[in-house]
Amino acid sequence: MKLFDPWRQIAIILDYEFGKGTSKALPKKGLRLYYSKKSERVKQVAHDGRLFATMKPNGAVALTIYGAKTLAKSKAFLANGVTVKSEAVEFVKEGRSVFCKFVKSVGSHVLPGGEVVVLDSRRRVIGVGRAKIHGKYMSQFDTGVAVKVRGSFE
Repeated sequence: MKLFDPWRQIAIILDYEFGKGTSKALPKKGLRLYYSKKSERVKQVAHDGRLFATMKPNGAVALTIYGAKTLAKSKAFLANGVTVKSEAVEFVKEGRSVFCKFVKSVGSHVLPGGEVVVLDSRRRVIGVGRAKIHGKYMSQFDTGVAVKVRGSFE
């Protein structure tokens, strides 16, 4: 639905999914939205020719590494972050899931099934994916998958 300019439309979606203030890190120019021909819904978001995010049919945003790195400049977005221990960094960069025993810290906005960004100890983006359990339990468990990694370091 083409109600707003592309920047405003994606800003509303990002603030809704990742927390108010996330859109402050969104680039002001160069955004392009790709729409479905059948449903006229937003399918993809690109910035300066690079894929930024894909919109899922349920309205959720699936960020790329590029999109996560761009939004990581926002403190509000980092509330969706899972920081892993140093021994897990290389595995995450290879696209492997994050196990609970390797979780160092978790942002306050990590919910089951929610989109999360995986960070190293220096708060650099190393992957993106979906949380499998609530953030407050990730560092308490010794077994099980905390984050199913979908995209890893480029």
